[in-house]
Amino acid sequence: QVQVVESGGGLVQPGGALTLSCTISGLTFDEHSVGWFRQAPGREREVKVCISWSGGVAYYPDSLKDRLTISRDDANNRVTLRMNSLKPEDTAMYYCAARRNGCSPVQAWYPYWGQGTQVTVSS
Repeated sequence: QVQVVESGGGLVQPGGALTLSCTISGLTFDEHSVGWFRQAPGREREVKVCISWSGGVAYYPDSLKDRLTISRDDANNRVTLRMNSLKPEDTAMYYCAARRNGCSPVQAWYPYWGQGTQVTVSS
């Protein structure tokens, strides 16, 4: 059984930084790409960044590379997302999801999802 567990969310002030982690068990981790998605209150869930099984990174949109850093640790089945220069509009539930093979912005193509971790950016 595949388990996806996010951690690291919390309350942070505007301009601050936060690191989220996603640990996945029950699948061949190094054959899967992992994406981070977020859903703000009253809005649809959207993809933000993905790291492929081979380590390639896709940002949605590309300008997010200035504020997001994603990495993977295949030895520990973990993906880490570092978010800098956080803004109040970054407040959302953040989800991690996995799919076999390469990254995709299509949420329906990710069969494995976590329960999410809440990020709140507020002074």
